Amino acid sequence: MDCTVLVAVIVLSIASYVAPPAASADLASDRQALLDFASGTDHSRSLNWMDSTPVCTNWTGVGCRPDGSRVAAVRLPGARLSGALPPAALSRLTALEVLSLRSNNLSGRLPLDFSPWKNLTVLDLSSNGFTGGLPPSLSGLARLTSLDLSNNSLSGGLPDLRLPELRFLDLSNNRLTGSVPAPLLKFPRSSFSGNQLTPVLPSIPSLPSENPRPAKKLGEPAILGIAAAGGFAALLVALYVFVVLLRRKKEGGGFVSGKAARKASSSYSRCSERAVGGSGDDERNRLVFFDGCSFVFDLEDLLRASAEVLGKGTFGTAYRALLEDATTVVVKRLKEVGVGRREFEQQMEAVGRVRHENVAELRAYYYSKDERLMVYDFYARGSVSALLHGKRGEDRNPLDWETRVKIALGAARGVAHIHNENGGKLVHGNIKSSNVFLNTQGFGCVSDLGLSSLSANPVVPRVSRTAGYRAPEVVDARRTTQASDVYSFGVLVLELLTGKSPVQITGGGDEVVHLVRWVQSVVREEWTAEVFDAGLMGYPNIEEELVEMLQIGMACVVRMPEQRPKMADVVRMIEDVRRFDTGIRPSVEARAGESGGTTPGPVQGSTGTASPVQ
Repeated sequence: MDCTVLVAVIVLSIASYVAPPAASADLASDRQALLDFASGTDHSRSLNWMDSTPVCTNWTGVGCRPDGSRVAAVRLPGARLSGALPPAALSRLTALEVLSLRSNNLSGRLPLDFSPWKNLTVLDLSSNGFTGGLPPSLSGLARLTSLDLSNNSLSGGLPDLRLPELRFLDLSNNRLTGSVPAPLLKFPRSSFSGNQLTPVLPSIPSLPSENPRPAKKLGEPAILGIAAAGGFAALLVALYVFVVLLRRKKEGGGFVSGKAARKASSSYSRCSERAVGGSGDDERNRLVFFDGCSFVFDLEDLLRASAEVLGKGTFGTAYRALLEDATTVVVKRLKEVGVGRREFEQQMEAVGRVRHENVAELRAYYYSKDERLMVYDFYARGSVSALLHGKRGEDRNPLDWETRVKIALGAARGVAHIHNENGGKLVHGNIKSSNVFLNTQGFGCVSDLGLSSLSANPVVPRVSRTAGYRAPEVVDARRTTQASDVYSFGVLVLELLTGKSPVQITGGGDEVVHLVRWVQSVVREEWTAEVFDAGLMGYPNIEEELVEMLQIGMACVVRMPEQRPKMADVVRMIEDVRRFDTGIRPSVEARAGESGGTTPGPVQGSTGTASPVQ
C-alpha cells in the first residue's frame, strides 16, 4: 500500500475514534451519557435511572423532545448529588435545552467547555459548592435565556459574556472580583450582590478633535457641575434598579408570602418520594410530589414564576404559573382551611392516589402554617364554564353537540372512578363546569377533587353559582356524599343542554331562578323543545340524543338522594346515547354498575313554547 494512502487511512481512523460524527448522537447515546453521569456522582437518594426502563417516561428529572428522539432537559434540584461533575458526561447531551442541578452538594470546577450545549436555554447550577472561575465558553450559549450560578464559591473576574437572549442572571453570593462587563450592566444590582464586584458604567469615548487645544485646568464651577451631574446619574441608576426590583416583585408568582416565603426559599422538591412529614421544620415544609410525576421543580421556582389569576372559587384562587424553563402548571392557593397538618396530608394522599384519564391529577402539594398549595397540570383550552359561557366573538363558536356529549361522558367516567376509590368512600364534593376541563382527546376531565372536607366555612351563599350545583339535602358543604355528587353532575348535564348558568338573577336582582327548577317546570308543561340551547338547533338528527341526555340529567337531580342513579349507571346511559371510539367498550365504571341502578323514565316532548331563563 502506498505510504500516503496508509497515512490517510490511519488519520481517518483516529479521527473517527476521537470525534464520532454528530449524526450518530441519538437517544441511546443520551441514555449512556446520563448513566455515566449517575455513576460518576454520589447520590444518597437513589435515582430510578435504569437501562431497562424508558428514559423519556420513567427516569426522574429527564425530559425529551416531543418526538422522543433526544434528551432535552435534566432537572434534578435537591436530588442530594455530591462530588465533582464527571468529565465528558452531560456534555454529550448535545440536544440539551434545560439543565437544573440546583440545591445539591456538587463541587469542583465548572465544565471548561460549554460549546456542545448549543441548544441550552436554561442553566441553573446554584446552591452548590462549585469553585474556580467562569469559563469564557459560556459566551457560546447563544440561546441561553436564564443563567443562575448563585450561592457557590466561584472566584476570579467576570468574562465578557455576550448572550443576546439572556433575560435572567444571578451570580450573587460567590467570590467574584473585578468589574462587571458592559454587556451585563443591564441586569439589576441584586444579580451581583455578595461578591467583590464593581458595577461601573461604561465609559463614553471622546470624539477626536481636528485641532486639539492645550489642556486647561478645571475651575471650581466646572468641578461642581461635574459632581452634580455625577450625583444625578447615580440617582437615576438607583431609581432604575428600584423600579426593576419592584416590577420583578409584582410580576413574580407570589403564591407563598410572609413567614412561609422565607421558609420556602430553601425547600426542595421530592419527586417520586412520599416523604410526608420528616425531621425538622424545614423538612416538613417542602413541596411534596407524588410518585410518577414528570415535574421537577421546587418552591423557589414557583416564587420566581410569572403568575396569572385564572379564577377565584369557593376554596381558593387558581393561578397559571409559567416557570423559567417554560413549564406551565396550575397552582391552587387554598383559603380558609379548617383542618390541621395531619388531616390535610391524609386528604392529599387520598387525592394523589387517584389516577384516571378523566381526573386531573394532583401533582404536588405544600403545607405550612401560613399557606396551603396544590399543583395541577395546565389545560390550555380552559374550563367548560369558560367555553360554554364566555364571550362569543368572531373567533369563537359555541360548543357543538359532539363536544358537549364528550364532556359529559368524560366527566361521568372521572366521577365514577372517584366513587370507586378508597373502598367506595371517596367523594368529589365540588362538581361544577368551572372544575371540568377538556383532556387531549376532547373528553371532560374533573378537577378540584376532595376540597370540600377541608373547608373551614360550611355555608354556601344562597345566591352563587356553586349554590346552583348543591343538592337540596346538603346543608353543610363539608358533608357531601356520592349521591350529592350525582346531583351536581346532573346540573352540569342540564347546563350543557341549555347553555345556561345554574343560577340566574332576574327582576333587577330581586328574583333568583335555579336552572333545575326551570327545566323541571318547562318539561312538566310539555314544552321540552324550549329547554335546549339555541346553538344546538342547527345540528341534524340529534333530537333523540338531546331528549335521552335530558332524561339522564333529570334523573340525576331528583330530590330524594336514594332515587338518583349511581355514577356507574350514568356512565353506561351516556355511552348508550352516543358511542365514541375511546378503546373502552363499555367503560370499567359502567361494568361495575351493571348489577343494579336507576334508569330514568321518559320525558314527554312537545313543540310548544315557554319563556326560558334569560
